[in-house]
Amino acid sequence: MSPADGSDAAPERERVALAARELAEAEGWAAVTHRRLAERIGIDIEVVYRWFPDPAALMSAVAVLGFADLAAALAAARETAAGGGHGEWPAVVTAYLDFAYASPEVYDAMLAHTSDLTLGRDPGPGAPWAAFAELRVALAPLAAGRDPDTLAEVGWALLHGTVMLTRGGRLRPDRQEQREDMIVSGVFANP
Repeated sequence: MSPADGSDAAPERERVALAARELAEAEGWAAVTHRRLAERIGIDIEVVYRWFPDPAALMSAVAVLGFADLAAALAAARETAAGGGHGEWPAVVTAYLDFAYASPEVYDAMLAHTSDLTLGRDPGPGAPWAAFAELRVALAPLAAGRDPDTLAEVGWALLHGTVMLTRGGRLRPDRQEQREDMIVSGVFANP
């Protein structure tokens, strides 16, 4: 059996999702069609439809990959910061914002177009939960008696709101650095 007829489909499914991600980032989600993906990676269009019956399934697969990448970026930032003694939360804020601004179409798939992926609630798909867990670990030292899960939810909400409002041109561009400084230090200061 070949990957086209079902055997060893996981790597091929991921290859389709990665191609969708690249195409979305290059041309937007409207450009991501089953036909273009099949042509782009050289597989039969029916195979793409079998794995991803509709655009929502394809976007969800891209979102899960995006969450895995975000979780890895946050973990790397935390680990680097832990060794440098500068605090993990500032590094995580930077990594989160860098990811969101560098990959807007993937970020939208993760947090604007796929409402079926839970963020702070377990159980959910592993990658969204892993990203939430990285935020939680980075904020835990700042909890000071507050619930770490709630603190992580507030942190995620602040970061996401900042990204979406900034990208939408609704916040003053000359105050971006000040907003980020407040998220890093002012908002989560010990009560």
